[in-house]
Amino acid sequence: MVDDLQPPTNVFYDGKSARVHSVDVACSDLSLLISGPTLKEPVEWAYSDMRNVADVASEKGASFRVMDGLGRLNISDEDLIIRLKKLALNLNKSDIPANMWKRISIWGAGAIVSVFAIIFVIIPSFANQLATWIPVEREIALGRVSLNQIERLLSYGDDTNLTCKGQKGQAALDKMTTRLEDFINSPYPLDVKVFNHEMPNAFAVPGGHIVLFDGLIQAADSPEEVAAVLGHEMGHVFNRDPTRLALRSAGSVGILGMVFGDFAGGAVALVIAEQLISASYSKDAEANADVFAHMLMANAELPSAPMAKFFGKLYAEYGDGPEFLSHLASHPDLIGRAKAAENADTIGDDPFDAILSDTEWNDLRQFCANTAKDG
Repeated sequence: MVDDLQPPTNVFYDGKSARVHSVDVACSDLSLLISGPTLKEPVEWAYSDMRNVADVASEKGASFRVMDGLGRLNISDEDLIIRLKKLALNLNKSDIPANMWKRISIWGAGAIVSVFAIIFVIIPSFANQLATWIPVEREIALGRVSLNQIERLLSYGDDTNLTCKGQKGQAALDKMTTRLEDFINSPYPLDVKVFNHEMPNAFAVPGGHIVLFDGLIQAADSPEEVAAVLGHEMGHVFNRDPTRLALRSAGSVGILGMVFGDFAGGAVALVIAEQLISASYSKDAEANADVFAHMLMANAELPSAPMAKFFGKLYAEYGDGPEFLSHLASHPDLIGRAKAAENADTIGDDPFDAILSDTEWNDLRQFCANTAKDG
């Protein structure tokens, strides 16, 4: 019976894919060893690098991470949690360098206390309205800084440049972007990139920057599926959703940085970058971006049914739960959205001019693989 099923004691999210791993955890003198049947190889975390993830911990368990890592380990075994708290002495230590906090403190101390008191309380509550007031050049600058931070967060090893390069792949991406961009009046020029990362993800950051992950392109069966996702992200850009998310995430210090062009040495941008990767928009924002994508595909004389197919494929592989780590994470309901995309299709079975030729589609799929030799 369903009532007899118990959730796994230890659950691990590797930060590289959307898969949820049920794992065993073993403690040694200096490190924690994470192993399980679905992991390619055991994962070892040094106790000194482990940190609490207080904002997602449940009452009956705890969640942990390591510095500069996207992986998460959820543990519900209270005895193991108590033991870890004795072994990992830096769980509550901040990852932000002390000198960075010093810069923020010096900068803040120079302002008038009464003015800051008003800003700290009032400005964050008006994020939606402020998103339309922030100068465009500030949005673009914040977007560039956020992208740099996101690349650092997602990179493994010393190479922090995830952007795929190459003439053929870039040409295919530009052709796809232009076909859709011709039908929108964006508040800023669009800058679309592909990141060499296996996660099936895509997101937009302030200032018209959009990133497609290679994992998403590889998961698609046609360029129209990728175009539909790109159209969805263009909807977020057009509605300035990334800027609203950035304002809500950064708080008053970040808002002042966006107004005056000082991002506090990157500390605020780091906070914003972590939020933009998961892009936890409201349900209304996600629904509006979907409708925008449907209209954009129709105006470009392309079918929106591939968007429905793509959603259905993601649902079949990852399900419809909160563990599905993608650009749609805050509003999963993939089946409902797939039906909406199918119902909005204005092309149907009629022939259409493909957004990319077979050769161009292959160039886009090989974009990251050919970066080194075709750049």
